[in-house]
Amino acid sequence: MASRTTPPPHAGLVVHQPLGRRHCSACRRGPLPLLVMENGVPRCLDCADLDHLVFLPRGDPALTRRAREESRLSAVVVRFNRRKGRYERQGVLVEEDALARAEQRCLADAEARRRRRARDARRRAAEDVRFTAAFAAEIRRLYPGCPEERARAIAGHASARGSGRVGRSAAGRALSEGAVISAVVASVRHLDTPYDRLLMSGVPRHEARRRIAAAVETVLRSWQGAGLGSAG
Repeated sequence: MASRTTPPPHAGLVVHQPLGRRHCSACRRGPLPLLVMENGVPRCLDCADLDHLVFLPRGDPALTRRAREESRLSAVVVRFNRRKGRYERQGVLVEEDALARAEQRCLADAEARRRRRARDARRRAAEDVRFTAAFAAEIRRLYPGCPEERARAIAGHASARGSGRVGRSAAGRALSEGAVISAVVASVRHLDTPYDRLLMSGVPRHEARRRIAAAVETVLRSWQGAGLGSAG
């Protein structure tokens, strides 16, 4: 097991968070929250000429990287984990003005990401509006008797982003006839027949579909006009 006085494997200056009460071997101050080991004995940050640095805890890799880039002097802060038998990184010490500059750089990046996310969201929303309109138009082409508002509702439901419904499948995105018909049939099944009530009463799905197939076909025929619909 590694000794607490053995320097941990970090490049550059290393500062320790002691596990016990330690005092500076030079000025005798203590107990020390942070210390530097010099020749096997502890020194406080004042005596080690690191007292002007500020502590940045771990957890934000981008901020840590930039703070160290901006800081002329920095140190890695570690603490010994007795259970694991090794030193673990706790954060870094950097110059205060360097940390401020790093925070500004990260804020600028965050704002840029926010603007990009907003642009992407607007683009996706516009794409969704166009696709839903195209899906509704295809419903009306196949089923000219379907009310326009109903066609829009079916299209919106089937093509909702992230829903996993037929409108988001590859066939749905391609506006294939089979996908459009499936969306229409599903809507008719749930809204124009007692299908949901049958399921709630314990009727098995396949049996419930069999019982309402004629009702679905009737609605589809009325919407299709002279043609024949498919109840699936």
